[in-house]
Amino acid sequence: MNEIIAIVDDEADILELVSLHLKRSGFKVETFMDGKSFYTYLEKNNPDLTILDLMLPDADGLDICRDIRKNNRHNNMPIVMLTARGDETDTILGLELGADDYVTKPFSPKELVARVKAVLRRGITSDDTTHLNIANEVFIDSEKYQITYHDDVIPMTPTEFRILKILTERKGMVFSRDQILDKLWGNEKAVLDRTIDVHIKHIREKLGEAGKYVMNLRGIGYKIEE
Repeated sequence: MNEIIAIVDDEADILELVSLHLKRSGFKVETFMDGKSFYTYLEKNNPDLTILDLMLPDADGLDICRDIRKNNRHNNMPIVMLTARGDETDTILGLELGADDYVTKPFSPKELVARVKAVLRRGITSDDTTHLNIANEVFIDSEKYQITYHDDVIPMTPTEFRILKILTERKGMVFSRDQILDKLWGNEKAVLDRTIDVHIKHIREKLGEAGKYVMNLRGIGYKIEE
């Protein structure tokens, strides 16, 4: 395990504690106490995942999340938000801006490491579903970790990619929110049900006209219907 995890938080004790647990789990770690130093780092480096505090002295973590998703070099990088805010609205907004997961302060370092591993595992796919398609318009290539629509590459976060893949593997089958959460997080699931709704909204928007194939059965769940 040689993945590089960037941690952006203005609390030195949190940086030290999280770094220690990540390093014990075999990760390489880069730490930053403000947005400016993190932006400078991103100019020449590509971490495998970023743990991002929403409240920084010189920047709003939500703005940083938005900037990452607009950057062609980093728009597929997984982001796990750290927040001390208890307002569910901030969490949903962060997910809408492209974060893959979130952990609320105070948190268990072991839980955070488990969530990091869970997010990174979403990029690991099985050989029997390497190439999938929806109506021969949307193509999912798990080897390249790429989704194309009319030959255009559609940038998606790891979580969005995994959700679309899960639904496409069983076209016509309805997945409840809990079933999707179980497939993404397994026993580490500890997120809002609305998380899935936010990711589905993003997937539809990114697919444009092909978003019509991602169908919502009110009160039940989601499915791919060609």
